[in-house]
Amino acid sequence: MSAPPVAIVLAAGKGTRMKSDLPKVLHPAAGEPMVRHVVEALHEIGASPIVLVVGHGADLVREAFPDAAERDVRFAIQAEQLGTGHAVMCGLTELSEAERSRDIVVLCGDGPLVRGRTLAALLDAHSGSGAAATLATSKVADPTGYGRIARDESGRFRAIVEHSDASDAERAIDEINPSVYAFRGAALAAALPRVGRGNAKGEIYLTDAFALLLEDERSGQLAGPAVEVVAAVPPEEVLSVNDPAQLAEVDRILRARMREATR
Repeated sequence: MSAPPVAIVLAAGKGTRMKSDLPKVLHPAAGEPMVRHVVEALHEIGASPIVLVVGHGADLVREAFPDAAERDVRFAIQAEQLGTGHAVMCGLTELSEAERSRDIVVLCGDGPLVRGRTLAALLDAHSGSGAAATLATSKVADPTGYGRIARDESGRFRAIVEHSDASDAERAIDEINPSVYAFRGAALAAALPRVGRGNAKGEIYLTDAFALLLEDERSGQLAGPAVEVVAAVPPEEVLSVNDPAQLAEVDRILRARMREATR
């Protein structure tokens, strides 16, 4: 029997557009802090441990998980907000060497609509391909603001193109990156320290690791494919929370799911 996947959840953001001092991931959706919905989806696929990368209001996030020990939830501190890649690096420090060698699912704590069955489809595709990294993508009617999935002539993953950097042709792509990932732990740990900070924010972006993995594949340094893509995320699971209006919409969707589940 294979070891269960490990999970790292990015939950350090303040969420300035929420207009509240409460850490963004603790804003309630359908009666629970939104990050608990993310953790519940991870429990559905048997992920253990689950590392929450916390920063702003770290103690409050810990308090939201009085059952942390029994559910194998751990906490890693991201003292400085140096990007998503840096956050994952902080999360890796809370894992043992053996745990870092397993498959690692990476999610954002402000995306409470993701379901366990979606994560199961991601992991099935990941294990089946033998890829170093697998992205779960979605096709949406309005991709504005999302990173687009650029593919080569054979349909394989080429790059994630951020909306602000995209050409008109790339902005017409309706396949987007909802930040739902699986990695071979060893490949992830080897790639992240090589990610540069040569961007406008001077941050370490997790998405830059995919380009490094593709380079490793082309140079023969990587056994097996570098990056696979699976269109596993239904459009209704894509919405993440950045402001009160989005929180209200997520709350509505979650409550509708709960009503449907009791019928």
